[in-house]
Amino acid sequence: MTLFSNSGADLNELAQIKDMRVMIISDAAPERNGVGAYYQDLIQYLQPKVGKLEIICPIIQENGRWQGGLNIPLPGDTTQKFLIPNFWNIKKRVRQFAPDVVIVPTPGLIGLAGAFQGRKHGATVLLGFHTWFEKLADMYWGRIEGALNRAYFWVSNKLLFRWSDIVVANSDEMVQIANEFGSKQSFRVGTPVAFNFLNRPQADPVNKVARIMFAGRLAAEKNLPAIIEAARAHPDLEFSISGDGPERAHVEKAALELPNLRYLGWLNRDALLAQIDQHDCLVLPSHVESFGTIALESMARGRITVVSRNCGICQWPELNKGLFIIEPHSNLTDMISSLKSIDSKLLVQKTSMGRTAAEQLNNWSMGLWYSLLGSLNKK
Repeated sequence: MTLFSNSGADLNELAQIKDMRVMIISDAAPERNGVGAYYQDLIQYLQPKVGKLEIICPIIQENGRWQGGLNIPLPGDTTQKFLIPNFWNIKKRVRQFAPDVVIVPTPGLIGLAGAFQGRKHGATVLLGFHTWFEKLADMYWGRIEGALNRAYFWVSNKLLFRWSDIVVANSDEMVQIANEFGSKQSFRVGTPVAFNFLNRPQADPVNKVARIMFAGRLAAEKNLPAIIEAARAHPDLEFSISGDGPERAHVEKAALELPNLRYLGWLNRDALLAQIDQHDCLVLPSHVESFGTIALESMARGRITVVSRNCGICQWPELNKGLFIIEPHSNLTDMISSLKSIDSKLLVQKTSMGRTAAEQLNNWSMGLWYSLLGSLNKK
C-alpha cells in the first residue's frame, strides 16, 4: 500500500468545510514564483468546496508594475519585490471577512500582518512553510547584506511560528526545520497540480529526447550554467529557457552564442503549458529547491522530467518512478547523454508512470487539505 492509496476526503470532512471562510494572505504574486503558483492552484480546488475564500496578495499589472503596497526591488533581483503593505487595509479586510482560517505562505510584511491580524480576530492561523530563505542568502547577497537578511528571516519566522496554530510544508526537510523552529504542529502536505495541466488533452507520448526545456526563476540556485553547458555539449538537441530573474542577462548572452539555445522570456501558465507540450524533456538541475512544482507539472503533461537530487520532489518515493534524478556525483550533460540511449518504449513507460503519479499526488494532496481544514473548523 502506497502513501497515495488513501486519497480523497470523505463526505463528513467535506461537510465540515462547506461553510468555512478561508483567507489566504501572501507576499507572493500569483504565478510569479513557486509559492504564488502553489496557492493559485490550491484556490482552484478549494473555492468550490468552502463557504467563501478570499486572497490578499500583490498583483502584477500588464505594464509590469506591482500593486499591493509600496514596493522595493530586492537586492540582486529587481524582478522580485519587497512590499510594505497598507497595514490598516489588511486589518480592515480581515475584520470584514471574519475568516475561520487564515493561511499565510510567506515571511514578508504582508504575511506577518496577516498572521497577526488573523490571530487577533480569532481565526486559526495556518502557516505554509515552503522556502528556507536563509539557505539562499549567501547566493544573492554579500556578507553584510546576507547577515542582515538572515537576521530578518530569523525574526520573521520566529514570529510566524509563534502566531500560527499549525505549519504545513511539502518536504520532510522543511517539516524538520519547522519543528526545530518551535512549530506547535507540523505536517507534510502534497502539491496540487493546476487543473489545466491535468485536464487539457495530452500531447503525443514522448519516445525520444530532441527538445529540452527549463522553466523557472533565472537565479543562482537553479544552476543555469549546467543547462548552458549541456546545450554546448549536445549541439544536436534543442534547448529552451523560460523565466525571469537576476541571471537573465547571462541566459540571453548564451542564447546569442549557441544556435541550439533559445530564451523564451517569462511565460504565463497557459503559455508555459503549451511550451511543455512542445518539448520532450523538462530539466531542473537546481542547487536548492524546496519542492519543484514545475517538475510535477511536467510529469502531469507526460514529459521526460529530470531533476537534481537537491529538489524536494525527490523526497516523495511515489514520484521517483516518474523522474530521472541527477545524483551528486553526476551532472545534467551526462544525464542527457544517458537519455539519448534509452529505449523509446522505456521512455514512454517512464512518462506514463510520471503522469499517473502526478495525478495520484494531486488527489491525495487535496484530500489532505480538505481533511486538515475540516479538523481546524471551530464552528
